[in-house]
Amino acid sequence: MRNTHEIDFKIIGEEMQCVEIELDPQETVIAEAGSLMMMDDEVRMATIFGDGAQEGQGFVGKLFSAGKRVLTGESLFMTAYTNDGSSKRYVSFAAPYPGKVIPLDVSELGGKVICQKDAFLCAAKGTTIGIEFQKRIGVGLFGGEGFIMQKIEGDGLVFVHAGGTIIERTLAPGEVLKVDTGCIVAFTKDIDYDIQFVGGIRNTIFGGEGLFFGLLRGPGKVWIQSLPFSRLADKIISSAPKMRGKRKGEGSVLGGLGDLLDGDNF
Repeated sequence: MRNTHEIDFKIIGEEMQCVEIELDPQETVIAEAGSLMMMDDEVRMATIFGDGAQEGQGFVGKLFSAGKRVLTGESLFMTAYTNDGSSKRYVSFAAPYPGKVIPLDVSELGGKVICQKDAFLCAAKGTTIGIEFQKRIGVGLFGGEGFIMQKIEGDGLVFVHAGGTIIERTLAPGEVLKVDTGCIVAFTKDIDYDIQFVGGIRNTIFGGEGLFFGLLRGPGKVWIQSLPFSRLADKIISSAPKMRGKRKGEGSVLGGLGDLLDGDNF
């Protein structure tokens, strides 16, 4: 028997996905603050301290849970959405940037998944969102995620978000996958995560891929993203000075002549 609420869902969209959660009466889903897209009438929204998995514990337990969330860069609070009606109701959550929403049934993944700090979107009530410390100094310093990652535990559905296209790989015992450190989204608890120096002076200086690979060793499952948000942000920032100098006629048939005709150059 599951300890978390059993929810149904539908993922909508291709490049800018959202997830629609179907709630039976008195079912609850928890989500990161600010991720709500829309909800039906009779769905009650309540702000909770921490991740909501500490019901029955005292203030200290809730404070500890909230503190762990702050260490992963998240808010002290989460939001719970409960169906107070007598029939099915729906609530939808949107991804914060272009990419995919990944549904994970944690009960089928050993009860624990480790993911990048900003990956969690929403989950069935009863799910615990904590922190996972990287024990290896090299991974903490050069692994792209620092010493702290998100740890998701429970036996229900969890939805995480990542950029671009998502590839799921199942690694056999001892099988190794080398990944750009920023492209790692999540992996199951039995995956051994380490880093490896790229090697070679030319590769290091001119390769453009950073100094280290993420080294994922099986057995277990890993999820890889094609467009880390940090890479997208770097491209936008580097293009900003160029964008400020562009004319609004760019891309049109007239181009710069159009700007001249509408008076922009006067």
